[in-house]
Amino acid sequence: MGLFGFIKGLLGGGAGDPRKDPTASFKRERPPTSERAAPPRRRGSRRPRDIAALAAWIGVGERELTRVSPSYQTFFIPKRNGDRRRIDAPSAELKTLQRRINRKLLRRLKTHRAATGFERGRSIATNAAAHTGNAVVVQMDIRDFFPSTTTQRVLDYFRAIGWEDDAARLLVDLTTHEGGLPQGAPTSPRLSNLVNHQLDARLDRLAARCHAAYTRYADDITFSFADGDPLVVRRVIRATKSILAEHGYRIHHRRKLHIRRRHERQVVTGLVVNDRANLPRHTRRWLRAVEHRLMTTGSATLTESQLAGWRALRQMIDRERG
Repeated sequence: MGLFGFIKGLLGGGAGDPRKDPTASFKRERPPTSERAAPPRRRGSRRPRDIAALAAWIGVGERELTRVSPSYQTFFIPKRNGDRRRIDAPSAELKTLQRRINRKLLRRLKTHRAATGFERGRSIATNAAAHTGNAVVVQMDIRDFFPSTTTQRVLDYFRAIGWEDDAARLLVDLTTHEGGLPQGAPTSPRLSNLVNHQLDARLDRLAARCHAAYTRYADDITFSFADGDPLVVRRVIRATKSILAEHGYRIHHRRKLHIRRRHERQVVTGLVVNDRANLPRHTRRWLRAVEHRLMTTGSATLTESQLAGWRALRQMIDRERG
């Protein structure tokens, strides 16, 4: 999930000697029971809620809520690297209900501050700005992120925030497909952040213990280090793989595990972060050329809406830099 995807859509420890393996405690740490580790229940949710309460919460009739039969259309779209991305698009009826669940329920729940994708007030610029001016930037990519966020973890989450079993299972039926989150459902991005609150908390604590910064933009995990001790970097990568495995995830080992030092171009979610977050130089030049051609000839290679999107991104980056 990088720059072009964004445009298209417009552990706590104290410091110690890092060579004493600051990641050791996290290798032994187990995720709490009942993902097990959702955020605390919302205020006023001391009693479990049933299907009737769920229907009232999202503003539909109980009969309407329970009669929906989830169905999806599966198709594939090409990725930039030549692979194909699977999309499971919900039916019109289900999509309408999922949007209501998203707006009335999921948007009111708390995600971890390190989750920067699909969150109001956060963006690829927010994600990149956390890693500017550091000696080493490490990027990892979670394989099959949405389908690997399993139905069981989603069920555990809804139970943990107070929904009775029948209501929790209904929510799962309405938001998951074939054992995980469907890429194509409007509820999947927000749910992936909510369900992974504990994952983000563990990786954030790992980063703090190692004097690093951590963010996650969807399936893109980034750590950055002020001094970049190679031993600490390797240990953080190993610990991250272990923590991800405990939550049901694996990373891409070959193509999408990158370690970039200060003398290299460090790119986070499509933005260069060596000194400050910015569009790559060739992109900035291309955008200026488009704008110049538009002013001098009245025509451009982008539509007005596309150009407006690029300008909005540039302004967003400028605001993030202050």
